[in-house]
Amino acid sequence: MRLRGWWVFCLPMLAWGAPVDPVPSVMWAYYHQRFLDNAPFLFDERVKLLAPPFAEDARQVPLEIDARAFEGEVVKILAWAELNPLPQIVDFQPLERVLPWLSIRIRIEQATPLRAAVLTKDGIWHVGSTLIDAAGGGCTAPSVVRTQPGWEDHLGEVLGGRYPRAAFSRLKLQVAHPMDNGMVSGIPEFFINQAELHGVNNQLLARLELFPAVSENPNLAFDVEGAGPTRLTLRDTSGSQFEAAIP
Repeated sequence: MRLRGWWVFCLPMLAWGAPVDPVPSVMWAYYHQRFLDNAPFLFDERVKLLAPPFAEDARQVPLEIDARAFEGEVVKILAWAELNPLPQIVDFQPLERVLPWLSIRIRIEQATPLRAAVLTKDGIWHVGSTLIDAAGGGCTAPSVVRTQPGWEDHLGEVLGGRYPRAAFSRLKLQVAHPMDNGMVSGIPEFFINQAELHGVNNQLLARLELFPAVSENPNLAFDVEGAGPTRLTLRDTSGSQFEAAIP
């Protein structure tokens, strides 16, 4: 009876203390150490990571990260594709008036778990997860941008606009850039690696660090509270800087 009581007591404790990965991956422990520095974390369904179940075009995969359940508490959001040769996607820091929501397009090399880790002010990482299937080759496919005559003349051009919602506006933007990841023979890394969103009086609203997993001609979308013009500034790995105003 004492032995039975011991096991009845211990098993729930073990179950409680061991987080269950919703998309089991042999790489999770590695990335927990590499990107999150082994900090405390929870697999948390409140972090919504939305992607298609299958990547029809592995070079242009839509990804939506929704951490609005933690509005007002978010320090930063990291995202990565665990089985990509270049896994990191984005380091997103929503600041004044920008909601913890981001839409972006990425490259997928093969079927992989996708993760978004949200750091809150209490020092806990909240990890959202999903799986995506793919035929493969999105990271090693040649650039479509570079096949277009005169693409250099449009480098850094930004297309987009503001789309009002009930309580905020959604900014949707596309930037002309090949986003070379260095995995195509003879073409070195050349990609946008920094972006900032500014408001009135140059107020910093959000900061992003982008990585080579982001698709060419990157698409970005933000949710911004309040009215007033915004301005996006971008810098690539060559040191070139681009800027666009969004009324």
